[in-house]
Amino acid sequence: MRRFWLLVSLAPWALSGCEIGPDFRAPTAPVPDSYKEAIPPAANAPPGWQAANPADALPKGDWWTLYGDSDLNKLEPLVAVSNQTLAADYDAYEQSVAIVNETRGELFPTIGITGSATRAGSGAAGGGAAGSGAAGGGTGGTGDTTGFSTGPRTSGTFEGTADWTPDIWGKIRRQVEANKAAAQVSAADLANATLSEQATLASDYIDLRESDSLITLLTQTVAAYQRSLQITQNQANAGVATPLDVITAQTQLEGAQAQLVNAGAARAQYEHAIAVLTGHAPADLTIPPGTLMTNVPEVPAGIPSALLQRRPDIAAAERSVAEENALIGVAVGAYYPDLTLSALGGFSADPIGGLFSVSNTLWSLGASATGTLFEGGQRSAAVQAAEFAYDESVANYRQTVLSAFQQVEDNLSDLRILAQQAQLETAAVTDSARAVQISLNEYQAGTQAYTTVVTAQATLLANEQTALSVQQNRLLASVALIQALGGGWQSADLPNP
Repeated sequence: MRRFWLLVSLAPWALSGCEIGPDFRAPTAPVPDSYKEAIPPAANAPPGWQAANPADALPKGDWWTLYGDSDLNKLEPLVAVSNQTLAADYDAYEQSVAIVNETRGELFPTIGITGSATRAGSGAAGGGAAGSGAAGGGTGGTGDTTGFSTGPRTSGTFEGTADWTPDIWGKIRRQVEANKAAAQVSAADLANATLSEQATLASDYIDLRESDSLITLLTQTVAAYQRSLQITQNQANAGVATPLDVITAQTQLEGAQAQLVNAGAARAQYEHAIAVLTGHAPADLTIPPGTLMTNVPEVPAGIPSALLQRRPDIAAAERSVAEENALIGVAVGAYYPDLTLSALGGFSADPIGGLFSVSNTLWSLGASATGTLFEGGQRSAAVQAAEFAYDESVANYRQTVLSAFQQVEDNLSDLRILAQQAQLETAAVTDSARAVQISLNEYQAGTQAYTTVVTAQATLLANEQTALSVQQNRLLASVALIQALGGGWQSADLPNP
């Protein structure tokens, strides 16, 4: 038994052996010193410096609180808890962790134990023939019958076995390294999917509130058009307006009413989408009417190099590179032979009462080595394939980084340009509202045709809708920017399976 445990005691020695294949180094990527659309630095600032931003970080994990909307704050946490898409992604991550543990188990010996007991016996009988003889008055003798038998006996064996292929070259450890990286890819994918679903919910919620605000606007517009229709009817009854004015006012009112109905249909669809995102059937979730948020939060962009640690999709791409790098070592390991050690130790006794006596011990030790002498270039082709897969993952990583910078720049420029447009649209709404009032007063005074009123009212409604749409787009751009910046996530959040 001492020899049996000797094999097990060699495990730490073999586990500290070499590892074939290249060690991982994070790939490089083109990273600018600053964002093109960020706040410009002061004239005397050193190159690469940016103006300080009071809000230097997003809220950790609950970035949606920046919008200060209580209903949104209640809905967002439900995404991570009840969303079935994220539940599937979580199961995929747990599966990858289990694969890591499964592969890690190959580093250790396989130990077995067997025991057996047998009870057996045997029996037999034999006879001798009678004989006589007469010689010199001799007398004869008669032979008697004799037999023999053995009683049942119990014998037994007790054996322990161990088989082990020590990871001398580090092939298994490279596979563990690859599987760990794959598990971290799954974890990063889960974080990225969670952020994506949260951003989708926030966008749907903003669209829902835009529909609510549009419904309010159109309700007010319908009421205003009803008053205009009543004015034209009064003017027609007084003989100072034509029936055409009445029909025009009626048509304008009906058009606004149709838009109001359509806005209600759009709101219902956004509510249904939010229900599914939060794991509810559409019939089980009702969101009370509200208004579109007027405050667009200032989102800190930070420095571009920090983006490499703040986006889960970049972390997933980087971990994919690490996985492919480790798989090169696995492929190279096919060139090296496998050494397998085996041991057996135990007891065997007949009868079983002396089974564990020192004199009844048995043992054996063995070793075997297997390797491939010729395989037609399969191993070299496998190594080349692994190297090309690594190069592909590096290219994908760099493209992911470039796309991330593009998304940040796009949303920064959107926010800047939309803020300028919002100022102009606010002035346009104010001026068009004054134009409506002036044209309506002049129409009642008989100095303007009703078409002037209709034109002014249509212009006001269009400007109000545009202003509402601009505010909606500003909020959506801020959500997209938060998503592009990682939503407060950090690569340090990746688990280490």
